[in-house]
Amino acid sequence: MSGFLKMLRSRKIAIAGLAFLGFIVLMALLAPLVAPINPLDMDPANRLLPPGKGHIFGTDNFGRDIWSRVVYGARTSLISSVGVVLFSVSIGIFVGLVAGYFKALNAPFMRLIDVMMAFPSLLLALVLMTIFGRGMVNVILAVGITYLTRTTRIVYGMTLKLKEEVYIEAFRSAGASDLRLLLKHIFPNLTSPVIVQATFTFAFSLLDMASLDFLGLGLPPEIPSWGNMLSEGSIYLARAPWMLLIPGLFIVLTVLSFNLVGDVLRDQVDPRFRHDIKGV
Repeated sequence: MSGFLKMLRSRKIAIAGLAFLGFIVLMALLAPLVAPINPLDMDPANRLLPPGKGHIFGTDNFGRDIWSRVVYGARTSLISSVGVVLFSVSIGIFVGLVAGYFKALNAPFMRLIDVMMAFPSLLLALVLMTIFGRGMVNVILAVGITYLTRTTRIVYGMTLKLKEEVYIEAFRSAGASDLRLLLKHIFPNLTSPVIVQATFTFAFSLLDMASLDFLGLGLPPEIPSWGNMLSEGSIYLARAPWMLLIPGLFIVLTVLSFNLVGDVLRDQVDPRFRHDIKGV
């Protein structure tokens, strides 16, 4: 942690990214207090108002306050992305550990992972959403399945290496069970790269979920989410560009911030980058 903080202090842009993430998290947690108007309230008489007094980010085609929808959209996006990370990381760790440690399970598990990785993540998510149907839980499952392959590959490769280490052989010779070796001596050495991968999964899953919403296969349109706002705003791009630009800007800045923090974590975990603590 001290090394991470030292590297973070040397990268001003990463500090800005972390600060923006803190702002987004607070905004999502305090949504009822931050949002001045219910994001579902319609006011047709004030539809498509530009940003200004009373509506800081303007209104949409139904007269709904865009700032309120951005705030509640942040809550929806964060909850969905956290669900994807928890699902993909937990399943990926389990599959990677057992496939890397037990030779008999190597081929069936990893060949399935190879087949899944042959498809672009968004295309696979589209197929799964067509099967599952719309809804937050289904979106989390669909996007989570596409991203568990990356965690599985990382954990699998490191498990193959770690199980051949001398200290593992020593514990095995002393009578340690396979379960004890996996949980007490191999898994703890995987936490750092898995945490780094989780930050990137969080960022890119947010993009994929916004893409699914934009294509009409994600969350129902009445739920305020950044992807749904993009979908609605694309229709009124010429007349009300703020409907598209504002949620798009929040998506870009959030993904960029997660990537900046993830880069610092990666550089701290990977010994090849630890010497590089000068700002960029």
